[in-house]
Amino acid sequence: MNKNTDVVVIGGGYAGVTAANRLAQQADLTVTLINPRPDFVERIRLHQLVGGSNDAVVDYAEVLAGSIRLVVDSVATIDGAGRGVELTGGSTVGYDYLIYAVGSASAVPDVPGAAEFAHPIATLEEARRLRPAVDAAPATAPVTVVGSGPTGIETAAELAEEGRAVTLVCGEELGPYLHPRGRRAVARTLAELGVTVIEGPGARVAAVTADAVRLDDGRELPSRVTVWAAGFSVPDLAARSGLTTDAVGRLLTDETLTSVDDPRIIAAGDAAAPADAPFRMSCQAAGQLGSRAARTVLSRIAGEQPAPLKVRFAGQCMSLGRRTGFFQFASMDDHANPLYLGGRPGAKLKEIVCKATVKQLANEARKSGPRAERATAPAPARQTA
Repeated sequence: MNKNTDVVVIGGGYAGVTAANRLAQQADLTVTLINPRPDFVERIRLHQLVGGSNDAVVDYAEVLAGSIRLVVDSVATIDGAGRGVELTGGSTVGYDYLIYAVGSASAVPDVPGAAEFAHPIATLEEARRLRPAVDAAPATAPVTVVGSGPTGIETAAELAEEGRAVTLVCGEELGPYLHPRGRRAVARTLAELGVTVIEGPGARVAAVTADAVRLDDGRELPSRVTVWAAGFSVPDLAARSGLTTDAVGRLLTDETLTSVDDPRIIAAGDAAAPADAPFRMSCQAAGQLGSRAARTVLSRIAGEQPAPLKVRFAGQCMSLGRRTGFFQFASMDDHANPLYLGGRPGAKLKEIVCKATVKQLANEARKSGPRAERATAPAPARQTA
């Protein structure tokens, strides 16, 4: 392995931190993590931030190896030929190998009025803006959550447990990923919390206004606060940098997570499309992709052929308020089966998963040896979240 090999990781989420920590265990690598925020975001807790029970952030000193250089800035473009990334702050960071782990954000809604009047929740900044909007609304004011996936379900349950009058608009079906048995259990819990679930034909959102949500079938739901949790999108950094992407903008790679354009660029997390067959966006997949991305880098540095990616799933974990949770068991290839765990045990399991995820990152960080003095960016302005 060559001395002083520089590896840059773009993105400090679950995949990026996992990859960086694994690489930092190699004494002959210099690892730089570039992230727009100075703190690690527990994305799986953002609904708790909105509900006021958790701030959803962890200091990078707790989860990132001390030898890793943290640069708080955003990447404007990737120069594959020159092996460098240009930062929005004006500096350039060179690399020998690059891990592209930029994550995902809220999907841009194409529904009239949604961009103006609905509140997305996929990022820390969005959740922080949503919280005061909820606080400012009277306790009896109607709140509408749009989105039938885990984010929508968890947010609706969290706010309903606070005593809010919540309507969850699902489109065709509540929790499409869930097994029918699990879906019925989630529906029962939401009903017990007082959430009105709207699904089926005509239940897609046609328009959003300042005080209402209109559905395809003409129904109009009063809504003082509308939360938009209908899907995710990925940053366009790869496309802007001239790299090949899939139809939605994920970096297209082979089965080793190596870019189809450049053997020195490896992808991980939500913005990776291995063999044009991306996995479900989740921290469960992100950690495994981050680990594999690190191993691919090490194999390429050693002149060896990287092993193909293998990802194994256990299921889908959701909180339904603070006292109830739900775990949908699944096959290793991510197909839901009839088994699930609900109620208080489900809530305890979800909290164990949340804590264990951060603890695992912290344990990986400690494997890299004594904490070094944290390096700062060469010139870029620091951005606060």
